[in-house]
Amino acid sequence: MSADDNDHDDPEDTGDVRERIEQEADRAVEQFDEGIVDLLAWVLDTETRARIYVHLRQHSESTSEEIAEGTGLYPSTVREALAALTEEEVVTRQKRESDGAGNNPYEYSAIPPSDLVNTIVGDIQSELNTVFNLDDHIGGETTLEPDDEPVTISVEDADDDATDTDASGEAGDDAGDSEDEDDGPAV
Repeated sequence: MSADDNDHDDPEDTGDVRERIEQEADRAVEQFDEGIVDLLAWVLDTETRARIYVHLRQHSESTSEEIAEGTGLYPSTVREALAALTEEEVVTRQKRESDGAGNNPYEYSAIPPSDLVNTIVGDIQSELNTVFNLDDHIGGETTLEPDDEPVTISVEDADDDATDTDASGEAGDDAGDSEDEDDGPAV
């Protein structure tokens, strides 16, 4: 056995190890991204919309063409999803400024995740209250007053104290809301 056989500092071995580590890191990031996409697909209705949202959080001010390239989605699919997401105010759009003459495409940005949560909290709260008050809806016996909303969802911002979000999705400071104390379980 020669001295070269025992050499652990072989540049080729180091390069192979580094490449394997990078591949494993890429795989871990991809799996993490897939988990995020799955969760957002539940929130945003489809995987396509979730992929677009994640891409825009990573690459703000992207055009529909750039989004299609970055996500691997068909351009027509991206444009259709962007139209819906813009209408729902999940993404914003503005014309890209250009010094030259010609086409100035729209560039899109996604709202922050905290804003996304606040847009859906009211809908979820309303649906939970409908289930909670199911007996009222099917004519069964109930101990609740009509229009009671016993489920209240509180969302805490990193910058603020807890805020309540009512069924309309409007957030307000919950300081001094003593009348909400006995409304039922908070979620």
